[in-house]
Amino acid sequence: MSSDVTSDGPVSAATAQATPAEVTGPQPPVSGKMSRESVTVIVTLLVATFVVILNETIMNVALQRLMTDLQVNASTVQWLATGFMLTMAVVIPTTGFILQRMSTRGAFMLAMGLFSGGTLLAALAPGFLVLLVARIVQAGGTAIMLPLLMTTILTLVPMARRGAVMGNVSIAISVAPAMGPTVSGIILDHFSWRFMFVFVLPVALAAFAIGAKYLTNVGERGKTTLDLASVILTVPAFGGLVYGLSQIGGAEAGIVPVIALVVGVACLALFVVRQLRLQKSDAPLLDLRAFNYRMFTVSTLLMVVAMMALFGGVILLPLYLQNTLHLAPMETGLALLPGGLAMGLLGPVIGRIFDKVGPLPLTVTGSVLMVATLWAFSRLDESSALWWVITLHVVLSLGLALLFTPAFTTGLNPLPPNLYSHGSAIISTAQQVSGAAGTALLVSIFAVVSAQSGQVAGMQAAFFAATIIAVAAVVLGSMMRRTEGAGGHGGH
Repeated sequence: MSSDVTSDGPVSAATAQATPAEVTGPQPPVSGKMSRESVTVIVTLLVATFVVILNETIMNVALQRLMTDLQVNASTVQWLATGFMLTMAVVIPTTGFILQRMSTRGAFMLAMGLFSGGTLLAALAPGFLVLLVARIVQAGGTAIMLPLLMTTILTLVPMARRGAVMGNVSIAISVAPAMGPTVSGIILDHFSWRFMFVFVLPVALAAFAIGAKYLTNVGERGKTTLDLASVILTVPAFGGLVYGLSQIGGAEAGIVPVIALVVGVACLALFVVRQLRLQKSDAPLLDLRAFNYRMFTVSTLLMVVAMMALFGGVILLPLYLQNTLHLAPMETGLALLPGGLAMGLLGPVIGRIFDKVGPLPLTVTGSVLMVATLWAFSRLDESSALWWVITLHVVLSLGLALLFTPAFTTGLNPLPPNLYSHGSAIISTAQQVSGAAGTALLVSIFAVVSAQSGQVAGMQAAFFAATIIAVAAVVLGSMMRRTEGAGGHGGH
């Protein structure tokens, strides 16, 4: 498989020489059509990814119930969400190594094995600590799935169809988190909190069984070594960043999140220096040479801005709907569901359009829609109609859908095969950190302004700040250009 790329980025001698390995399983077709075996592999991974991402947000509505049932306070129960996010932030940077050393089937079995085991443990958990351990085990499996899915798509899908297939990924990324609160609200109305895991477990086990039977290995397996110092650095670097950002906006935050943030930034700098040094011997944990490709860098930055806006909105809108418009939790979940469904269901359509027209028309339109709707959110008050809020959320979701598929595809297309897994891991890590950053910033603004002028003013100020951040997406969106693949086809 050739590693030549276009002028989108330079190819160093180290990058051009992918590690020799035995090629197994289905390979990317030359004709532009995918084999039935390749379709089976991608659909299996897509269903599994949907399940694990659905699980990520299913706990949010249940925290109040868990405080009562497990007899813990708010700051303690929040660790069920924070611990999950921290584990994701620490494990994702290692997935570049995991996916190069393990076969596709092996990585899938590891991911779904961890997830299914964690889900079973959560359903049987006798108390809070066991439930927290179960969530951490689940997160370990979840962290592997999305990079595995994206790496497999890059390996199997011909260039002409990558946009359409990446559009299907948005179903897992967008619809699953949107359905999480709604599904958990329905379950909690009729059953114990344990049934959130009881209902997910059979689906996870079915995905595991189908994968074990039908999944074949794709692409190449490298012979990279695991750098222990890099793995150790990921814990304070990415864990410190995500924890500090997620906690710094809290009412009782204190000095600990600030210390975590400082330690995180310092360790991240050490992590980057070490990866640059290890790249000389082709043994980095996370290969930063992906940033040599201009469109990968622009696309990653665009994803960061979009995720900050998305995560901030996911936190602020439920607060507004429940505290200002006085909706019940289940009504709130149902109000936000159309936006999530719109984003996911439009993904494949946008992907097919992307394959025909390239990223620029989509990313410019999407970023302008995002700015306009976030500004409209900043004008909402206690007299705003619910239908208007839902309409704005659907339009915001459309704008984000127009950004996500082109950003994923344009960013990952030019990478050579030996950087597929590292590029996927970098984008997934950036999503986690930027989501935490967006949440921290907007919640902090909301809290400060609310304390002085009331919750409506706080919400308006936070959304206005999100609007300003989103302007950067317009600039980045206008810089997007169609990219060729490493040895693929495409235009400038």
